[in-house]
Amino acid sequence: MGEFDLIKQYFTRPTPKAVLGVGDDCALLQPRPGMHLAISTDMLVSGRHFFADVDPRALGHKALAVNLSDLAACGASPLAFTLALALPQADPAWLAPFSQGLLALADAHGCELIGGDTTKGPLNICITVFGEVPHGQALLRSGARAGDDIYVSGNVGDANLALAHLQQQGTTPLPPETFAQARLRLEQPTPRLALGMALRGIATAAADISDGLLGDLGHILERSGVGATLDTSAALHLLAAYPALAAAAAPSDAPALQRALLKHVLSGGDDYELVFTAPATQAAAVQAAARASHTPVTRIGRIEAQSGLRLTDGDGQPMELHLQSFDHFGSD
Repeated sequence: MGEFDLIKQYFTRPTPKAVLGVGDDCALLQPRPGMHLAISTDMLVSGRHFFADVDPRALGHKALAVNLSDLAACGASPLAFTLALALPQADPAWLAPFSQGLLALADAHGCELIGGDTTKGPLNICITVFGEVPHGQALLRSGARAGDDIYVSGNVGDANLALAHLQQQGTTPLPPETFAQARLRLEQPTPRLALGMALRGIATAAADISDGLLGDLGHILERSGVGATLDTSAALHLLAAYPALAAAAAPSDAPALQRALLKHVLSGGDDYELVFTAPATQAAAVQAAARASHTPVTRIGRIEAQSGLRLTDGDGQPMELHLQSFDHFGSD
């Protein structure tokens, strides 16, 4: 199968949102009046971001989901995306499910594939996504203010728990059902687009959680010039697997289990949930946005004028944890 046959068979579709889609040297997009374009690029590399034997359908889903998550963090709605794909070989048995997983998620969010590139080489997936957001309404990392509450959407930590289990690095045994649910979070994350759009005009700052909750919240703190206190007890309950694991543990093991699981929650990454801030006076509006988008949110802390990030336990007492979020060039 040649390059252009591959593109035509698996990745060429009608693109009514684009002025021009696949087939020319450039695609053409026309933003609607009063809209800004929101653009983000992510790369997934075999052996670095995913296992070589991962289900190609799930990989297609995740490849686009991680980009859509960036649009969600900006409060943008999806328009289109480009796909740059390096393949060891043109294998229809891999390409068919990969494109199906990719395009099913694209269709679910009205995001059109408008171009890209293919080449032969080690498996590498690079997607650039385009969205739109009304002028002046984009959610940025730089708007958090002292007194704002800190929220997180959905569940956090389960993806890293599954990764540790797959790498046989986990300190906590996972029952088969718990592992299966956690693995789904790792391989097929849910981009929180509806929540991001619902938070426009409510949230003061936002980021998606890709490299770990502490690290991505840290980006907000740095860009906003503020600090924060985070309640680790509230954060621990972001882990969907926590109730089952806590129930199976002996009471004497509870403190050690909680500290071990907090590492997955606070520094694990691969969650693609949103961490965002909002004034305390907007608490009812935040919950209304959560209900409207069918996305649970949890308050886990407060923004403060004093720089730095402080952790407290359930009683409000200071807590010391030495954690580091993922860094592509600092984690080898």
